[in-house]
Amino acid sequence: MALKSTANDFDRGAAKGRGAVDNREGRYEKLQVQVEDDGWYGDVGEEQGRLATTLTEESARSIVQRNDSPDSGPDATINPYRGCEHGCIYCYARPSHSYLGLSPGLDFETRLFAKGNAVEVLRGELSRPGYRPVPVMLGANTDAYQPVERRRRLTRGILQVLAETRHPVHIVTKNALVERDIDLLADMAAEGLASVSLSITTLDTDISRYMEPRASAPARRVEAIRRLADAGVPVGVNVAPVVPFLTDDELETILSSAAEAGARHAAWVLLRLPWEVAPLFRDWLQERFPLKAAHVMSRMQQMRGGRDYDSDFSTRMRGTGPYAQLAARRFDRACARLGLSREFPPLDPGKFRRPSGPQLTLF
Repeated sequence: MALKSTANDFDRGAAKGRGAVDNREGRYEKLQVQVEDDGWYGDVGEEQGRLATTLTEESARSIVQRNDSPDSGPDATINPYRGCEHGCIYCYARPSHSYLGLSPGLDFETRLFAKGNAVEVLRGELSRPGYRPVPVMLGANTDAYQPVERRRRLTRGILQVLAETRHPVHIVTKNALVERDIDLLADMAAEGLASVSLSITTLDTDISRYMEPRASAPARRVEAIRRLADAGVPVGVNVAPVVPFLTDDELETILSSAAEAGARHAAWVLLRLPWEVAPLFRDWLQERFPLKAAHVMSRMQQMRGGRDYDSDFSTRMRGTGPYAQLAARRFDRACARLGLSREFPPLDPGKFRRPSGPQLTLF
């Protein structure tokens, strides 16, 4: 399915409440469009300030995707949405919008797609005689608790099916909306069927509001860890991504804050800049942190073999070289001091039972 990009609707420059500062074409586009404002429609910057989110319904043919990447956690994933309103400028999923003929820039965070039949498709897949359960990651590509979930409630419906069938699930999110589903998660966790990780990039609200503008504030994510832990849900923290000269000095502080709130496990990921993410991130740095831009990219290239990114499975999450090794040692020592495991808690697929009876309601 190819859709027309809105790249010609917005000139370069920061839009209020958005992460990307431009809407560059995806790597599959043959034409490039550059806006020239002749004043006829008023100030382009004002239009950007009113950039709205659209949500398009689509039908999924499958919902449980098997994962064969050797370095990215569980063997299966579920993603109820495409695109993500959180607008995290570093999001490695941005290039996926190129497959739709849309921009990985502002389109990715404003033109969203909801898999409206996700609950029904999931129930059908779990009912198949040949289905073999493994722990699934909910929200592995785009966040399952992004703001549109408040009204669309697809994630809630998916969790209801997983709870009914006693299917194990890991959740990774940047949104405190996960607290809404504590009733389901606590019951599942009591049977060894659920865990949650909150991703925290920085505790600095000034950096966060530019870097991940529509995600929950850092303090709210820490509070979500506390509330999940108090409810008996195994919860952890992802310090992700670590950005040199911008957030790397907070590594131990984030881990300490999460551990104090009740986190049991932790992970970290070095900034990844695949495909169109690299130029988008460069433009964002120059717009938001111009005095640090050259330093950040220089250090990134030192950890990526002289390039903006290296996709090798053995190093893409951690990087190479002295700085990457130092970050890894800092993380290991902080986890040891704080008693944080570096593994997801084990979940039990042996309790799975196939769906039966009528479909659960979403509400």
